[in-house]
Order: sequence, then structure tokens, then C-alpha cells
Amino acid sequence: MAFPKPFLHRTIRKFASRAWKPLVFPSTGFARIRPEQRVDEETIPQYVASDYYPVRVGDVFQDRYQVVGKLGYGTTSTVWLARDLSACRHVALKVFLHSEAMWNKVDAELNIYKRVARAPDDCIGRFFIRPLLDDFNIDGPMGRHQCLVHQPLWKSVHDLRHCNPVRRLPEVMMANLLLRIFLALDFLHTECHVAHTDIKEHNMLIGADSSIFHSFEEEELAQPCPRKEVDGRTIYEYRELNNFPKEYGQPALCDLGSAVALDDGVEHREDIQPNIYRAPEVILGVPWSYSVDVWNVGEQALADEACALQIWDAFEGESLFSGRDPEHKKYRGRAHLAEMMALLGPPPASLLARANHRAKFFDEAGNFHAGIPLPESKPLEQRETTLAGDGKTEDRELFLRFMRKMLQWEPEKRSSARELVEDEWIVKNTMDE
Repeated sequence: MAFPKPFLHRTIRKFASRAWKPLVFPSTGFARIRPEQRVDEETIPQYVASDYYPVRVGDVFQDRYQVVGKLGYGTTSTVWLARDLSACRHVALKVFLHSEAMWNKVDAELNIYKRVARAPDDCIGRFFIRPLLDDFNIDGPMGRHQCLVHQPLWKSVHDLRHCNPVRRLPEVMMANLLLRIFLALDFLHTECHVAHTDIKEHNMLIGADSSIFHSFEEEELAQPCPRKEVDGRTIYEYRELNNFPKEYGQPALCDLGSAVALDDGVEHREDIQPNIYRAPEVILGVPWSYSVDVWNVGEQALADEACALQIWDAFEGESLFSGRDPEHKKYRGRAHLAEMMALLGPPPASLLARANHRAKFFDEAGNFHAGIPLPESKPLEQRETTLAGDGKTEDRELFLRFMRKMLQWEPEKRSSARELVEDEWIVKNTMDE
């Protein structure tokens, strides 16, 4: 059916009138930061100013995304709250550094997002992965930069935990959070054939209603954030989303920049994961797979076990392992393994038989000979003190069994994300779902 032109013109004008108009952000009235004072990305040891795109508040990209203010920064990008003028919503705009290595990294991340987009729509786990809304390139003074557009979210689990004076999340809240993380991981593992490999509290963000982002925008209009001018570029101080939302959204697993596709038929032994969340097989040079994420969610509770170690960090209010070497005063794999042995006992011979790096840490008889003493043995039952102190004997036993399903030396003996969704401790604490 063909529509008459007058009808089409009226319809186009009607929808065009619904689009947001760009705002005029103040160019005065902000605190000036001294040029010699380093702020935000300038404090990063490897910082090179020309690598970063000089984003300015009020900039409009793609005739669509107007920058409102800086949400964060890192070694690979800066992140900005922006107004999607076409869709009348706020978005998070991630602007990457320019370099050939960064192009390759972002291209790999885009391929992971394509896998997520191709997966079946009816998988509940996809609702707990932050999707990619758009991507585009912008030309900067020194080269081209890639940009990813995401749904804006509120605080990370790390930030939320630190809102609590005791630095811990309540048991029920933690169980509900973990249920969603396991659903997200099951989706990534079984439907997308992807391991996340970077599960940590900072990459688990909580959703919120739009009032939070409108408040951020109003604050920037009324009281522009501090900034400074250096060599023709403006360096802004980031603004936190300090207000509490009227309604909380679902948690989402974010940042697929380190994710790895595992259906390529390749044996993976490369280094992955943040140091203190590394699974034992990664340190030992044993082929790894999806279960690194679960170890991460127990030292994050560390990729199927990546999930287990994170849990401890958030629930117990401390990191399960530090990996701090007593001789070098910084992270070393030998110190991390020693801490694992204090918790779990010695690694089984079947695991060491597959380890490329066995000789670095163990002799032929399986004795630890890495040059540092082993810490005093302190198994899970001694590490867990919160539930024991509350007299919750049954809950404590369920929680410890839950942790042991993730904290296993051998990847094959860890429970899968799907199995952990149905764990007794999870089910008991999420019965009202």
C-alpha cells in the first residue's frame, strides 16, 4: 500500500518533532583546575594525551549523540553520558584511544557483541548482559577513534558494596545478584561460546531509572564540572552518579573487551584475567575454558570459577587471595599458588601433569619449590566468619558447599554456571523471585 506524500510528510514532521533538541551547556561558572595538577586519565602511568580523543561537553557525534559529562576513564578509553537526540534517551558513550592495537582489540570486542546479538532472543541470560546499541568512528587530531554506545547504568557492585558501612552485601542481595550473573554466564558459555575472562565487581553494574541521568544532566547545566585547558584540549573531572534512583534496574555483566570465543578448535593457554582473580590453570599453563569465569565469581566467585572468588570478595568484604610476593612486594604467580594451597590443599597430580609451567613451581614429586614458604593452612571453614558469627549453621553449610562447587583446582570438577543457578544456597535465598 502506497501512502500519499502529504501523509508521509506529516508523519515525518510528527516524529521529528519528538526528537530531543541539543542543549547549550555553560562555558563559564566551573572550577578551574591548575594546569600542573593531574586529574583522571592524566594520572594513568602510561598516559599520552594525544592518544585520547579530546571530547568536549556539548559535542554532538553522528548528528545524534550529545555529550553531557564524563562518567569515567581508563587505560583504553573515556566514558561519557550522552543524550541520544533521535531516540530521546541517555546513553553511555565509550571513546577508545587511537592505535592499531586498539583497533584490533575493539574489532574483537565487536565480534563478541555480534555473537551476543545472533543468539536466541528467548534466553533469559541475555537480559543480564549489557548490549551494544551502536558503534561508529570519529576522526581526531592524531587519528581515528572507535566508539561504542551502551545503555547507561548506575553503580557497580563494588561501589554498591562500599555504600554499606560494613563493606558487605546482605546474603539475599548477594544471592540474587549471583543468580543473574550465572544466568548471564550460562548464556555466554552455552549460546555464544564465549568466556568473559574479566569478571570483577567493577564489571557488574546495577540498572536504574532515567531520573539518575536527568539529574546528572541538570547538575552539569547548573554547576559545570571542574576542568582545565592543556595544549588546546580540555581535561574534565568525571562526575559520579551520586543520587539514588527512584527505581532500581537489573544488574548487568558489562565490558566484553577481554572476552574470548572458544569454539575455534584452539587449545587456549594464554594469560587472561586480572592478577588476583586468575584461575589456577591460567597460572600453571594448563589449557583453560569456560570454567575460568566460575573461579572468577569465587575469587569473583574466577571464569566459571572465576565467578566463585568474586563472590567471596563481595560477600565477605575481603579479597580471598592477594598474590603479594613477600620477596618482591608485588603480585607473583608463586605467591598466588601458595595462597591457593593454604585454602585448598596441594594441587592434584592430574592437574600438574598437564601444566606447561609445572617446573617453575613444583618438583617431579609434586612438592612446591618456588622459593617462598607456604602460608599457614586456612581452609574455607576457617575463612568464613560472617555466617558463623550470626549462628546460621544451616546457611553456613549451604554457603560453604556452594563455594566448594566453584573453588576446585581442576576445571572439570567445578560446577557450570547453569548448575550453579540451581544451587541450594542460591535457590534458598532467591525463593521469592
